[in-house]
Amino acid sequence: MRKISNLLSCSILLLAILALASCGKGKFHVDGTVSGAKDSILYFEHNGLDGFSVLDSVKLDENGKFSFSGDKADNPEFYRLRIAGQIINIAIDSTETVDVTAKYPGMASNYEVKNSYENSKIRELALMQMDLQARCQAAYSSGASDSVINKMVEDYKKTVERNYIFKEPMKAYAYFALFQYIVVNNQPVMIFDPAGNHEDNRVFGAVATSWDTFYPNSERGKNLHNITLRGMRNERIVANNRAQQQQTAAEAKNLNVGETGIIDLPLYDRNNQLHHLTDLKGQVVLLYFNAFAADGSQSAIMQLRDIYNKFHGRGFEIYMVGLDDNKSFWNQQVSALPWINVYDQNGSSQAYLSAAPGVPYYFIIDRGNNIVKNASQVKDLSKEIEALL
Repeated sequence: MRKISNLLSCSILLLAILALASCGKGKFHVDGTVSGAKDSILYFEHNGLDGFSVLDSVKLDENGKFSFSGDKADNPEFYRLRIAGQIINIAIDSTETVDVTAKYPGMASNYEVKNSYENSKIRELALMQMDLQARCQAAYSSGASDSVINKMVEDYKKTVERNYIFKEPMKAYAYFALFQYIVVNNQPVMIFDPAGNHEDNRVFGAVATSWDTFYPNSERGKNLHNITLRGMRNERIVANNRAQQQQTAAEAKNLNVGETGIIDLPLYDRNNQLHHLTDLKGQVVLLYFNAFAADGSQSAIMQLRDIYNKFHGRGFEIYMVGLDDNKSFWNQQVSALPWINVYDQNGSSQAYLSAAPGVPYYFIIDRGNNIVKNASQVKDLSKEIEALL
């Protein structure tokens, strides 16, 4: 009897340990009610990079109550509640509890979310997308030209960029906004098209940069990074031709960088701390003039991040000068960048950019504080920096 008792005690202890381990791992919860859906099957599905998969389901009774849960992730993940073709999109971050109240049929638009800032934003985006879909379909049915529909989509994109994506690019709802689509003439059309529109690719790049920082090595972050890089391939030939033209123009203006010496350019960062280029003597420095609103800025930032990660430990630094008109916008964009970021509020940089074809533009500075090359003279930035280290 004592052996059986000891065995039982050990079993209870083991179960308690497993329970504690499970609790330590953490769970998220999606609870709520769907009224008007008695006897309907409510599915809880994961929206993964490879498609949708059913995690759980419940047959609703007259009360319509449901409760689903899952293990927390290290980055925001996406799920959906579905009855037939009616869908409510849900984002989960860590171990939160999301409370959903919906009415069926039409629950895709007729629902409320409590206790979740992210999902309230996703709901706003979903309703806006439905409105855009209805207006575009009505225009198409009435024989409107493509330019009319394109104008509706462009206006929608500007609103979403300004009020959602660029506002908090590290958030789940910004990621969600990137992949919205409408159906025109029975064909799904991505609202943001990173493969066919370099401006859209810039938007993807902004979110990819933030996710690289806030959720390093996450699969979703890597996916955004890869999408942006694929979009850049379509621009590469044009960009190379433009770079060649810029180099020719700079040479024609006889910009003798080797004779200019160091540009000190003391400026303040977002925390009101003063920085001097001369303080970086002994390091190889990339003096980079940038405006986040300029074409090619976001893709260039992604390339700079790779170069910085590769060489920073060997004595390389980036001194990025912000030239955006809107300081608040600049402030948001640089908050996640690891190098020195300063803001040129009074136009101090213009004297040094008078011969430059535009921004982004940069100068390479050696360990002795000497400017050795400018952007127009560089074919492979990574090799040029490595040669000076």
